[in-house]
Amino acid sequence: MVKRKKRIVSIDIMRGITLFLMLFVNDLYVPGVPAWLAHTAAETDGMGLADWVFPGFLFMVGLSIPFAYKARIRINPSENDFLLHILIRTLSLLFIGVLIVNISRLNPELSGMPKTVWALGIYVGIFLIWNKYPESVGKYQGYLKALGVVIIGLLLFKFKAGSAEEPSWIETSWWGILGLIGWGYLVSSLVYLGLKDSLILILSCWLLFVFINCLSLTGYTDFLNSFKPVFGVIINGNTPSIVLSGLFGGVLLVKFKEQSSRIILTMITAGVVSLSLGFFLRNWFIISKIQATPSWGLICSGISFLLFALLYFLIDVKEKESWFSLFKPAGENSLTTYLAPDIFYYLIWTFGVNILIYKQDSSPFLAVGGSLLWAFLMIKWASFLAKNNIRLKL
Repeated sequence: MVKRKKRIVSIDIMRGITLFLMLFVNDLYVPGVPAWLAHTAAETDGMGLADWVFPGFLFMVGLSIPFAYKARIRINPSENDFLLHILIRTLSLLFIGVLIVNISRLNPELSGMPKTVWALGIYVGIFLIWNKYPESVGKYQGYLKALGVVIIGLLLFKFKAGSAEEPSWIETSWWGILGLIGWGYLVSSLVYLGLKDSLILILSCWLLFVFINCLSLTGYTDFLNSFKPVFGVIINGNTPSIVLSGLFGGVLLVKFKEQSSRIILTMITAGVVSLSLGFFLRNWFIISKIQATPSWGLICSGISFLLFALLYFLIDVKEKESWFSLFKPAGENSLTTYLAPDIFYYLIWTFGVNILIYKQDSSPFLAVGGSLLWAFLMIKWASFLAKNNIRLKL
């Protein structure tokens, strides 16, 4: 019997921490909270906590790829099967991302339904299609998935945006958060599929996309403008570069799994170098999440390397998992944790129940404390759903 390898728990926990913080900063009532917690304006050279959270999650997407590959290969050694999995997962993320982005574009008068009702229907459809059903459901899961397809199909048929004079339909826009994850995941997964555990080559790909990011922001990729409506995230280079930095960390964990000291030292070194390069590039590119600058991306990756090194040391080396157990279920059910809270928002807006009384600018303490409580309740809610066989799996 093959001895089961110990799972690196810090991966789930750091992913859970980034999701917790994502729920927290997304809920903040910005006029009532300190500026360092919120997103920094596009033209401002700087960043707050909210500007690190999403790239922190992107970093974890990349870091998880080698482990996902090895887990699937143990079950099915076909790399073509893994490639198909990559493509299906990417398309699913892009599709869900586009659906969510278009909620705000819906014209209720032209579509014949309120935005909140359309949004709730979309979320119901998403959960029906992509839920990981227990074996006890058996053949009925096919009917449930089909029901989800029908619901989303009808809602797409009803969808209309724009005006009566110039109506429009679904647009890709900026792909949404999940779409950005999808593009970054696609690039990094294909890189890993081709290069496997070569740290030097993956580091080269990471730096290549940082360079592409620089070229994009200085106009040298403008000749590719006709491709940007679809492949703009890749051509910009920023999102793939952040995910590739995480992939570098993931390969590091795989190659030196029995050498924790080497992992921690290399993670810290990578973090310091990434931060230093980010501040060096600040001479030409401001630190800006909205502009997706290479300085911002490298600084965020540097922070992620250092934070993960700390968590890895505390959780996997010193075995202090219990200190962070709150975040583990969120990390194990990331898509559910991210999407489930939106259902509450749309229910609150649909029925006009003003229970989010902490959203005010008169008391920063109440505004921040309320959002922290919200984030805590939402990760507990996602954990409850998972325990009751409601968990999204792409």
